[in-house]
Amino acid sequence: MDAIRREGLTGRQLRMARRVAQKHGLAPTSDFDAVRLLRAEGIDPFQRSNMLELVVPQEKGSGSTALTKGRIQLPQTVPSGGGNLPSTEVNPMDRRMREIADIQRDITKRRRRKMALLMVRLAFFVGLPTVMGGYYFNSIATPMYATDSQFLIIQNEGTGGLGPLGGLLPTQFANSADSIATQSYLQSKDAMLRLDKDVGFISHFSDPKIDPIQRLDVGASNEAAYKFYKKNVKIGYDPTEGMIRMEVIAADPQTATQFSEHLLTYAEERVNALSQQKREDGMRDAREAYEQTVKKRRDAQEALIKLQVENGVDPEAVIASIRAQISNYETLLLEKELELAALMDNPRPNRAKVDGVQGDVRRISNQLDRLNERMNSATAGSNSLAQQAVSLQLAQADLAAADMALQASQTQMEQARTEANRQVRYLTVAVRPVPSQAPSYPRKFENTILTFLIFAGIYLMLSLTSSILKEQVTK
Repeated sequence: MDAIRREGLTGRQLRMARRVAQKHGLAPTSDFDAVRLLRAEGIDPFQRSNMLELVVPQEKGSGSTALTKGRIQLPQTVPSGGGNLPSTEVNPMDRRMREIADIQRDITKRRRRKMALLMVRLAFFVGLPTVMGGYYFNSIATPMYATDSQFLIIQNEGTGGLGPLGGLLPTQFANSADSIATQSYLQSKDAMLRLDKDVGFISHFSDPKIDPIQRLDVGASNEAAYKFYKKNVKIGYDPTEGMIRMEVIAADPQTATQFSEHLLTYAEERVNALSQQKREDGMRDAREAYEQTVKKRRDAQEALIKLQVENGVDPEAVIASIRAQISNYETLLLEKELELAALMDNPRPNRAKVDGVQGDVRRISNQLDRLNERMNSATAGSNSLAQQAVSLQLAQADLAAADMALQASQTQMEQARTEANRQVRYLTVAVRPVPSQAPSYPRKFENTILTFLIFAGIYLMLSLTSSILKEQVTK
């Protein structure tokens, strides 16, 4: 059996051997066993006469079959059927190689057919859209002109309240919020509506001369027009340089330049409006504080003048004069008392002198009493000189405080003015918009290649998805 297996018999030969064995009344357990049994009986299962017997009907009955069987089982030196004809037996290796060649040819045909179908699909799903896209970009698309401009926002050179290091701070960092706000405004629907009102942005892109794909429908909503606006007005901000770059696209170079100039005007107005409110608030608060301080100072001065007019004299001067007189009379009284004591120390004092000194002491004492009474009347009572002096001192203190507040308010006013000047923003145009002489869009070659890549990617994803689904289904 192992020797038969090593002969390399094909499946067709093995099936034929089984049928021949069954025809001769043998009961093989397998195809290889059929070959073994036939050869043991002296029958070549692959002889052409035996193969023909499988398909040619028998004309005689079972007796003929038995005779044939007996005849075939006899030893023979020459095959029955007469004639020294060439053998019809085929070498199994040649037959196997021929079948392998047939299988390879069939595989090659299937591969060619699959490749042809793949090329057809690629031509239909990738090549045709690419050709249509290239034809559109080269022959149908309306040429668009782009106008570039660059501007930046700077502030006043004054350092204001930043101190000695204020001039060293980078300007772009201080104005990044203003630049971002300006960029957002230029990309807003408000700017688009204002541009349409001034120069007809929507009507320009609704012109029938523009191809249908790039043309805005007549009577389109503001939302649809805003999509066109964002597509044709491109603004970018570079935080490292503080520069804002703007590109405006239109079907006409002059129109694109006009759109760009109006947008620069809007940006300048927006920059001025960003700091104007803050400057006005700061100046208004400082001005109101200054006016209130001036009013308080005027009220304090009027109160002081009113007291001075009502009193008529200076209470402090009157009190000081009375105190000076009292001090002088007290000194003179002390001298007279000492002189009287000196006279009285004599054993026999001069009576006339003693009487004169005693009279002086009496008169000086009377005068001191009157001055003390006058002093008491000046310092006692609600309308005394002392009360008047206190009122004057309070009024003078209020006036001095008002003067100091007025001075501080003036300083604050100057600081607010300086700060307001420092808050001023300026829009400086670095690159003015200039009309373009050659169309910038569409970019024919780049767009055609992009179309090819997009459809090729879509086809590749669909093919991979289909292959994965088929593999999952067959499992």
